[in-house]
Amino acid sequence: MTEKALRLGTRRSKLAMAQSGQVADAVSQVTGRPVELVEITTYGDTSREHLAQIGGTGVFVAALRDALLRGEVDFAVHSLKDLPTAQHEGLVVAAIPEREDPRDVVVARDARKLTDLPRGARVGTGAPRRMAQLNAYARTHGMEIETVPIRGNVDTRIGYVRSGELDAVVLAAAGLNRVGRIDEVTDFLSVDTVLPAPGQGALAVECAADNASLIAALAELDDSFTRAAVTAERSLLAALEAGCSAPVGALADLLADGQTVKEMRLRGVVGTTDGSTLVQLSTTGPVPETHEAALALGGELAAEMLAQGAAGLMGERAQ
Repeated sequence: MTEKALRLGTRRSKLAMAQSGQVADAVSQVTGRPVELVEITTYGDTSREHLAQIGGTGVFVAALRDALLRGEVDFAVHSLKDLPTAQHEGLVVAAIPEREDPRDVVVARDARKLTDLPRGARVGTGAPRRMAQLNAYARTHGMEIETVPIRGNVDTRIGYVRSGELDAVVLAAAGLNRVGRIDEVTDFLSVDTVLPAPGQGALAVECAADNASLIAALAELDDSFTRAAVTAERSLLAALEAGCSAPVGALADLLADGQTVKEMRLRGVVGTTDGSTLVQLSTTGPVPETHEAALALGGELAAEMLAQGAAGLMGERAQ
């Protein structure tokens, strides 16, 4: 008798389906059980408002979590940057697989790079974090750009460039990789130019906290370095009391000496969306061996950023 299929809850977007499909294959391999995708529509998918207006954090996650808690699905796959930083009662992130490319990328007309954009170029993005850093970069490099808030899936966003409505859009490299459109990128933005969203490029595989056998199986997909890095980044975000629509960028990366990984560096940025003020700091320490050590790394950097005036740049602080 074949084992009952595991039900994986996923958003319906092409990107969500692509990344859930990749996780489904991996889970099938470690459990020996078939995995079926269960499509769930979330409020974030149906609302036409800008993310900052509908509350940002959790709008893509709540419906998936409700389905998990009701037992309609066995586990769910989220883009980690969409997950609220607070732990959910009754659920556990059983796996954070190895991270994809965390960088932001530009898709521009005429194969242009960010530095080649015409004066007054209209650049679309839905993220205050990207606006703050792009505008700051433009200010310091004598460029004139106008950042335009946009929403929608990858097709919609790139469509604005193809139609000529915008000169460029900024997207996450990981998403384009997962839907097989990375060849449309005209510029990969260095993290020195634009720090990504905390957790960008990483996925979170979540299931019920009382499902011990599934937690154990999913744990085989976990990447300890990715987990330590994104835990530090999200701890920074939480300590700044910022939701996922706040203008906060963070990236933890590993500093290696030859083949040996020696340390983890955490960089954080917060800024006003017009780019006039940025607080950007970094800290380096031993690679965190525990969840608590990773949390502490983020908390320490956040405290330094707050001491340098980060709080005043957050706009609406999360209540």
